[in-house]
Amino acid sequence: MARRGGRIDLASLAGSVGDNSSVDSKPVTPAKNTPADIPSDVSTYIDGQLLANVPLGDLIGNPRNPRRRIGDLSDLSTIAERQLQPGVAITRATWLKIFPADEKLIGAARYIVVNGNRRLAASKEFGRTGMDVVVRDSIATSSESILEAAIIENIGRSDFDVLEEAEAVQALVAECGSADAAAQRLGRSKGWVSQRRALLKLSPELQEKLRGGEIAIRLARSLAQVPLEGQVKAWRAAQERAEKQSAEEGSKETDPPTETSSSSTIVTAKAVRSLRSLRKVGVNPEVLAKALREIYTDEEQRSLRDALGQ
Repeated sequence: MARRGGRIDLASLAGSVGDNSSVDSKPVTPAKNTPADIPSDVSTYIDGQLLANVPLGDLIGNPRNPRRRIGDLSDLSTIAERQLQPGVAITRATWLKIFPADEKLIGAARYIVVNGNRRLAASKEFGRTGMDVVVRDSIATSSESILEAAIIENIGRSDFDVLEEAEAVQALVAECGSADAAAQRLGRSKGWVSQRRALLKLSPELQEKLRGGEIAIRLARSLAQVPLEGQVKAWRAAQERAEKQSAEEGSKETDPPTETSSSSTIVTAKAVRSLRSLRKVGVNPEVLAKALREIYTDEEQRSLRDALGQ
């Protein structure tokens, strides 16, 4: 098992740069074996062997994947022509040694994909008949190692729901027996693990706002320390304080217009106050970007990107 800083390095195992990649300078070179050549006796596999174009019917996504939603697959549409990165899979026999209760879940599949679930979904959506995978049973030493691999594959990705991440971390804590052990396996600090688990204490209403980007993670962590029945009230109070503070700061920083003040300077000052208000209440930058895309034309968006680049 390849380890680095206490983490399973799936990237080094499969040469993968992640499910979100749609371009790469070195496409996968297919192995000599074809589906017809794949031996039925999985014990003959060499750990790390690349199997080319494994029929999709022989593959199934990780039934214990912490990601509940695959999301938009348009970034992987090029997989219809060629697969740039292989997935990492575990043989059926090895999986069932660890999770015997999963036999019905995996059906007749011969391999369980633990790294590359989005690539598998994209292969199905965009018309591929097979997918390249690296068979790596050595990472499946325990239920903890498999869950660890799945979490590490997804952590930090913009399309990985932060609450899914929190639930996955909580599941790993349960598997490992302690938060300290989970932190060590993930190569993260104890504080990071504690902060992610705290998000699960939020009320359902605030969890949805966090998921939608209306609440910043740092504010969500603070709200999670408030008793459940008072969290929404505390959030609204925080919004009001932030808006009031932003308005006060804006009035202090902006001098009254003079005869020499240009209209652009006045508009800029107002825009700055508005953006500060949004930041104070914890609006996610991605939500702001989505709003800008809705009100600006493509040409205006390009101008905005150029101006930000300067």
